[in-house]
Amino acid sequence: LILVSYDVPNGQVNMMSIPRDTAVNVSWTNKKINSVYNAKESNGGGMEGLKQQVAYLTGVMPDRYVIIEWKAVGELVDAVDGVEFDVPRNMNYDDPYQDLHIHFVKGPRHLTGQEALEVVRWRQNNDGTGYATADIGRIGTQQAFLMAAAKQMLQISNWDKIRSYAEIFQKWVDTDLELANLIWLGEQALTVGSDNITFHTLPGDGAGYY
Repeated sequence: LILVSYDVPNGQVNMMSIPRDTAVNVSWTNKKINSVYNAKESNGGGMEGLKQQVAYLTGVMPDRYVIIEWKAVGELVDAVDGVEFDVPRNMNYDDPYQDLHIHFVKGPRHLTGQEALEVVRWRQNNDGTGYATADIGRIGTQQAFLMAAAKQMLQISNWDKIRSYAEIFQKWVDTDLELANLIWLGEQALTVGSDNITFHTLPGDGAGYY
C-alpha cells in the first residue's frame, strides 16, 4: 500500500509505503490496514474506507486510487528487456502449493520479469531466516526495485515502448483515473525522471502492530 503525492510545480514525486500491519481503528477484529479493502463497505471497508483510513493515518485524503496486480510489474520488466538490480541477500524459498520457488545469490543481477516478481515477494528462507525487520525489510527491497525499474523505464531510449506500457496498464491495472488523466500523468512521468522520485515508509517499531 503506497500513498503517492505528485508536486506538479516542482516536478517531485513522493511515495510512502504503509506497512500492512499498521493498526487502524475499525469495527472488526483484524485491526490492520491490510484488512480494510476486503471488509464490507457498510462497515467502513472497501476502497472508500481504505482511503479514509489512510487519511486518518497521514492527514492526506487520497484523490484517486490505482490497484496494480504484481504481474504488471513482471510484464513491464520484460518490456524493457530486464532490470539491473542488486539482490540484497541470499534467497532460498519453496512453496509447492503455489508452485513458487525463489532461489537467488546476493549481489547484482539482470532480472527478468518472473525473477523480479520472485525477488519482491520473498520474505524468508525455508529455514526461517529472512529480513531482520520482517515486512519492513521486504518493503525496502520493493522500493529499491521499483526505483531501479523506474530508472530503466524512464530512459529516453525506452520512449518507443510507451504503447507497450499502456497495453500492460490496461490489462493489469484498475483505477478511477480517466483516460485524459492517464495520458497527462504518462507525459509527466517521462519528464519528471527517476531522480525526482523519493520513497518513504510510515514509521513503526517493526515488531508487529504500528
